[in-house]
Amino acid sequence: MKRRSFLSSCATLLAGSLLGSRDSQAEQTHAAHHVHAAASLMTECANRLLAGLDHNQRGKTAFPFEADERTNWHYVPNGTRSTVDIVGVRQGLPLREMTPYQKHLASALLAAGLSQTGYIKAVTIMSLEDVLKVMENDSGEHRNPEKYYFSIFGTPSDTASWGYRVEGHHLSQNYTVVNGDVIDGPSFFGANPAEVRQGPRKGLRALANEDDLGIELIHLLDKQQQKIAIVDPTAYPEILTTVNRKAALKGQPSGLSASKMSSRQFDALMALMEEYAGNVADELAKGRMAQINKSGRNVSFAWAGGVNHGDPHYYRVQTPYFLIEMDDTQDNANHIHSVWRDFDGDFGEDLLHRHYQTNHKG
Repeated sequence: MKRRSFLSSCATLLAGSLLGSRDSQAEQTHAAHHVHAAASLMTECANRLLAGLDHNQRGKTAFPFEADERTNWHYVPNGTRSTVDIVGVRQGLPLREMTPYQKHLASALLAAGLSQTGYIKAVTIMSLEDVLKVMENDSGEHRNPEKYYFSIFGTPSDTASWGYRVEGHHLSQNYTVVNGDVIDGPSFFGANPAEVRQGPRKGLRALANEDDLGIELIHLLDKQQQKIAIVDPTAYPEILTTVNRKAALKGQPSGLSASKMSSRQFDALMALMEEYAGNVADELAKGRMAQINKSGRNVSFAWAGGVNHGDPHYYRVQTPYFLIEMDDTQDNANHIHSVWRDFDGDFGEDLLHRHYQTNHKG
C-alpha cells in the first residue's frame, strides 16, 4: 500500500507527534492502534480549522452530529440538477470564503483522511473546474475550484462521536469517528473531463487507474467469461447507488464470480480493488484491505457497455462488505464517476450501532 503523506505543514508536524513509530504487534492490535492515530490526527486538524474561523464562518461549518445534513451527500455543483434528478443545495463553508491561512488548515483536514495519491486526485478534481470554465465559457460562478465545502458534525474529540465532510463537484469524502475508530464512506471521486483533450493540460487524466484497471480486467476475461460479466450491452448512464444514504442494489445481475477467475485474472481484480483502497490514509486503507482479504473469492465483477477506451462503459465490484462502482458514459464517454460504498458502515452506521449496544445497555 502507498505510505501516508501529509501534504501540509500542519499535518506533517502532527504526524510526528501522533503517529509514532510502527511496532511488530499482532495485525489486529497494529491496525487498531493506527486507526486511533488517524482519528487523533483528524480531531486535531478539525479543531485547528474551527479555531481559525470567525463566528460567522463557524456557523456555516459546524453542525450537530445528529443533523440530517450529515448524510445528505451528493456530487453535483451547487444549485444544479444532475442526471439523477437531484437539486444540489450543499451546506458548509466553501474555500472561496476562507482566508489563505484558513485554506491551509482546511487542506490539512482533507489530507488527514486521504493518502498522498488520494489527495492528489482530490485537488486535481477540484482544478478541473478551471478546465470546465474555459470549455463552457463560464463566468467562474458555476465552475469554480474554490466551491468545495467543509462541514464538521459534532465536537471533534478522540472519545466522542463526530464526523466531517469535504464536498463539491465530483468530490465527496465523508468520515465518521466513534470513540477513536474511523469509517471512511461514502467516498466519491469523479472527473470531467476524464481526459483533458485540449489546452495546456492536454492529456491529464485525474482517475486514469480507476478506468484503465477496469478495462484491463475485462480484456483478460475469455469470451465465455465476458458473456457472464457483461450484464448489459449498454452502459448505465449513472452509478446505480447514486447518492442514496445507504448503498443498495435492487436485483441487478452480479456478473462474474471471482471464484471463476484464473490467478492472473484475480490478480487484476485485486489490483483494481487495491486502487480504491489506496485512496484513503494508510491506516484507513488497512481497514479496506482487511475487507478485501476477508472477502477472498466471494467477489463479483459486473460490466455494462463497450470494453474499449472511448466506449461508454460501467463496472461494479461487489462483495458482502463493500461495493465499488465506476461509470464513464456522459459527455461522449469522457466523464467519470467512481465510488466506494460500505454496505453496513457508510456514515459510521455499524460503528454507531456497536457503540450504542456496548455503552447504552439497559
